[in-house]
Amino acid sequence: MLQPKKTKYRKQQKGRMKGNTKRGSEIAFGSFGIKAMETSWITGRQIEAARQAITRQMKREGQLWIRIFPDKPITKKPAEVRMGKGKGAPEYFVARVCPGRILFEADGVPVAVAKEAMRLGAQKLPITAKFVVRRDYVE
Repeated sequence: MLQPKKTKYRKQQKGRMKGNTKRGSEIAFGSFGIKAMETSWITGRQIEAARQAITRQMKREGQLWIRIFPDKPITKKPAEVRMGKGKGAPEYFVARVCPGRILFEADGVPVAVAKEAMRLGAQKLPITAKFVVRRDYVE
């Protein structure tokens, strides 16, 4: 599961996500990708599930790039604990995703294979995502 090796602070505030993505909205490494259409937190488990689905569909051919990383700790208090007594312990990590963000990129496989693999990967994520092809891609 993806998570940072070490962080400056153990706990973070929730924060607000508004607007479209500021960077990471263009395909940089591969020829195909999936682009987020909504705002959401995506957990390390969800990223890993999508990665597995994509690599299995591509039959481990070609190359896959993960363009997001879960670096925000989400805390949780234990069940049946009274109010107060401070913030809970870090439970898992999430990646903040805004509309327009490229989540995964692939290369080295035909368009049909990549499209089906990305569709299966997008099903594992809690947001709607669309399949995108590099502008200068030629079959």
